[in-house]
Amino acid sequence: MTAELPPGQPVQPLTGIRVLELATFLAGPFCCTQLGEFGAEIIKVELPVVGDPGRKYGTAHACGDSLVFLSEARNKKSVTIDLRTPEGAAILKQLIPQVDVVVENFQVGTLEKWGLGWETLKAINPRLVMTRITGFGQTGPLKDRPGFGRIGNGFGGLSFLVGYPDRPPSSPGTATTADYLSGLYGAFGTVMALRARDLTGEGQVIDIGLYETVFRILDEIAPAFQMTGHVRQRVGPGSVNSCPHSHYQTKDGRWVGIACSSDKIFERLAGVTGQSELAGEGRWGTYKARNADRAEVDAWVSRWTGSLDRDTLVRLCEEAQVPCGPVYAIDEIFEDPQYRARENILFFNDARAGEVAIPNVVPRMTGTPGSVKWLGPALGAHNEEILGGLLGLTADELGHLAGKGVVSLPEPASAAQAG
Repeated sequence: MTAELPPGQPVQPLTGIRVLELATFLAGPFCCTQLGEFGAEIIKVELPVVGDPGRKYGTAHACGDSLVFLSEARNKKSVTIDLRTPEGAAILKQLIPQVDVVVENFQVGTLEKWGLGWETLKAINPRLVMTRITGFGQTGPLKDRPGFGRIGNGFGGLSFLVGYPDRPPSSPGTATTADYLSGLYGAFGTVMALRARDLTGEGQVIDIGLYETVFRILDEIAPAFQMTGHVRQRVGPGSVNSCPHSHYQTKDGRWVGIACSSDKIFERLAGVTGQSELAGEGRWGTYKARNADRAEVDAWVSRWTGSLDRDTLVRLCEEAQVPCGPVYAIDEIFEDPQYRARENILFFNDARAGEVAIPNVVPRMTGTPGSVKWLGPALGAHNEEILGGLLGLTADELGHLAGKGVVSLPEPASAAQAG
């Protein structure tokens, strides 16, 4: 391992791993966010003055950065280096022997153009792991095309399935789904590559296209098309594989999700509605019968849910062991006792931003849990620690580089951000 173990701090799964983040909003940074939550030291390289575009994406905070950045740049150390300059590239090369992982999501060929491609970095550090996340991957006829989450959602096949049959394809909740999925797969691939390095002594490249992670989660859509030629269409909130399996409105104008994924569960639902005769040998006792009569089944469920308020409905289904849950808006999430008991919302008091509510660490580990140490830092807050302390650049050298625009003048980091 490259980084020194921090004295007096609890050991986390990635303690001692140092990651160089050469990535901007959002897939690459989210990959690093997860690694940092579980102990890796994340050094985030940003352009002087400009910084990561994610600092300005979304709701602005009084500290000058966005809430997206404050949340997803948690636990990271910000340094400013203009990699487009020969001096900036030289600084990066000095860092490479001292890191375990590089994560980048520039367009294909960008690092190579700056003299910082995989072959160059591997020659400096043969044990290096490099995670590369782009719109379409490092190979193929579309490799040079720019990509964002919305493009990945569409090209990967997810957007076509979202919405109602008589309406245009919609967004799957957020256009950033592909970014977050790719960040997840990126972190997973990075950890696997580090484990492989333990066995072989050699690093490798993880190559991810945004659309690939979306396509991977589309259950049986590929084998079903190959076998039957069927092109799955939009079905609104329902499911093509189960019925009733949708969202239903309640008497008080709220919504619940009900999932009957087997004949046995439907039997329980029919019982709680007082119409047990519809199950078993009855009209809708089999999946095939319900699927053939899908519109009427959903209408029947809707009439029942519309006769009860949401809390009563959820309670009755719970007692009958019918999978049912509320369809929450964010205000209801903040009020829910399950979220509170699991501490899924972390109210973090940051030295720079004050109290900010952010999603807590996932997954939950009993022996070596992840943690949030600070939120997204000020631009260049760790220049002195990394460029001066780790690389040994003197104040005069940093001043000279700052005068040429290669780095920013060091900004003092708060105690909470000093790591």
